[in-house]
Amino acid sequence: MRRAAPFGPNLFASVMGTGIVATAGAAMPGLHTPATFVWALDALLLVFLVAAALKRWTWATVRAQLADPVMAQFWGAPPMALMTVGTGALLLGKDWIGMPAALAADWTLWTLGTLLGLATSVLVPLRMIGSGERAFGGWLMPVVPPMVSAASGALLAQHLPEGPRQAMVLGCYALFGVSLFATMVIVPQIWQRLVQHGLGAASTVPTLWIVLGPLGQSITAANLLAGVPVLPGQTAFGVLYGTITWGFALLWVALAAAVTVRTARRGLPFALTWWSFVFPLGTLVTGTSALARSVSSSMLHGIAIALYGALVLAWATVAVRTTRAFR
Repeated sequence: MRRAAPFGPNLFASVMGTGIVATAGAAMPGLHTPATFVWALDALLLVFLVAAALKRWTWATVRAQLADPVMAQFWGAPPMALMTVGTGALLLGKDWIGMPAALAADWTLWTLGTLLGLATSVLVPLRMIGSGERAFGGWLMPVVPPMVSAASGALLAQHLPEGPRQAMVLGCYALFGVSLFATMVIVPQIWQRLVQHGLGAASTVPTLWIVLGPLGQSITAANLLAGVPVLPGQTAFGVLYGTITWGFALLWVALAAAVTVRTARRGLPFALTWWSFVFPLGTLVTGTSALARSVSSSMLHGIAIALYGALVLAWATVAVRTTRAFR
């Protein structure tokens, strides 16, 4: 009999990946209805995983997972899963459940995800101090949630009156900073490990794609926040920051793709880390779409559509492999 896989926070990466296919699809021409169906599937998946977590996890289980230097990093997945479904409710689910219910769902999931994400941004890096562990792409997972909060919060801010709207936007920029500067600390460590110690186990290679997460999500956040003008220079910041970061993101795509192909030729066994191919790529799609709207660029719109095609292919592949693994 095959032993059941442990139920860890990394399973919520499937919600993140499925959700980004839905939310990115909301900006694609002619895909609003199919994207809404994907969001509904993702919402059901989130409910299922939360119910399973409440049934299986105890405080001792959580402490054991946080003590594991690898599994601890994936505690960033649950808050991002919550906020991804919430954003989908506002962008897509409103057509089925109505705007009041969509707003209520998004505010609830955004609040829970933001609080949990801030906790992971502090507790998990704190746990790594003095551990002697080598950095890998998964180290970014605990610090990306505040950037997701910034992007998702920009959409919620549009529904607030003037005073609270300004406070919300300022808070989102602060969350933007939390994730951005933490990313700037961690990415050089990942690069140093690659240079000095090589790639490591094949199962960790997909986590290189996680670097795209804060990059693409920050482009998305910067340009979505520009759509809620309460401060001078927001649009200029979104375009300039977004364009510069977009260029580096494409460089990282080329590096990660080359490493992935080279590893796959030697053997790349399936693991839940394969979901690292999906959500980070999805953030690049949403970032490219947001930047394209800011500068009215048909070229960027075309690139966003092409990237979305790659995203759907990656999601379908990983979803099928995950289903087979847990069947």
